[in-house]
Amino acid sequence: MTEPLGLPGTDVPHHPPLAELASRLERAQRAARAHEVDALLITPGPDLRYLTGYDAVALERLTCLVVPASGAPWIVVPRLESPAANASPIGSLGVEVREWSETDDPYSLVGSLLAERGRVALDNHMWAEKVLRLRAAMPHVDQMLAGPVLRELRLCKTDAEIMALTRAGAAIDRVHARVHEWLRPGRTELEVGKDIAEAIIAEGHVRVDFVIVASGPNGASPHHELSDRVIEVGDPVVVDIGGTMPDGYCSDETRMYSVGQPPAQFLEYYAVLLAAQEAACRHVAPGVTAESVDQAARWIIDEAGFGEYFIHRTGHGIGLETHEEPYIVRGNTEELRPGMAFSIEPGIYLPGRHGARIEDILVCGSQTGERLNHRPRELIIL
Repeated sequence: MTEPLGLPGTDVPHHPPLAELASRLERAQRAARAHEVDALLITPGPDLRYLTGYDAVALERLTCLVVPASGAPWIVVPRLESPAANASPIGSLGVEVREWSETDDPYSLVGSLLAERGRVALDNHMWAEKVLRLRAAMPHVDQMLAGPVLRELRLCKTDAEIMALTRAGAAIDRVHARVHEWLRPGRTELEVGKDIAEAIIAEGHVRVDFVIVASGPNGASPHHELSDRVIEVGDPVVVDIGGTMPDGYCSDETRMYSVGQPPAQFLEYYAVLLAAQEAACRHVAPGVTAESVDQAARWIIDEAGFGEYFIHRTGHGIGLETHEEPYIVRGNTEELRPGMAFSIEPGIYLPGRHGARIEDILVCGSQTGERLNHRPRELIIL
């Protein structure tokens, strides 16, 4: 999908400079050697885009980048996808493109070239049918996940990646600034969601990843799907939206609205939630653990008596995927480092009544966390 001309963000590059991509491939090879892996096998998805800038379409036909621990990478592509592969940065990175025709067996091709290898790592999002066919083509080669090999490359964002996330945050802020145009009594969640989806594209994204408009009792379901429920006066409404920018980096932001005056109980716990989200954001700093950020929010909600209604983790990493490492959750003792980007989104959900969530994307800086979303966090009463 291409971005409509003349809309915000059209000057955003669609991939990093070639020198950066070459560096990523080099570092991936070093990581493979450190993990005693002979080759990385990467199919279409975020890892392929991260390493090569190639935003390949995921098809039943095999496209597979092979990054050996030493030596030049190469990529197997269906012949009909070869023009797209060569038009991407692949064509300038020195990655050999090996085509296969409709009657060829690409798995045997990969297997024959890796038959002497002892261990390969497959990207975490590879389709099961491809994993199994590669296993059949290489029965004597051990397989593992590539996630542990590549995580250090993707975990801490570069300055350029932080700028990409900043642009994404600003774009989704612009959408939230317009929600008052569409959210009103008598309209359905579906109608409001359609308007928001159109605005996500209009404000610079190339893809709508999700639109949650959860009104009244639907707000008690954190991942509520749009429904034909008619929005009523007095409804609190959770609006959680996000998309993908031309460069592949994602946005994700939740704000709370009320169509008229909400119930008193909602206002009571919304004040608690706001304090919890603020406390967690303030707690972000290099050296603190991910679980301690979760606890900073959870303690306030627990103390106010709403702990049983906070039913999910406080946050997730974000980058080329909406959900990636690090996860801000109890049990994750990893220390935060500069460049880590993640959401802070505590929530309180009262089944059958209503719910609330406040979400910002933050980047861990050299001393504190920096928010990439800047819309008001207070309840917006329409």
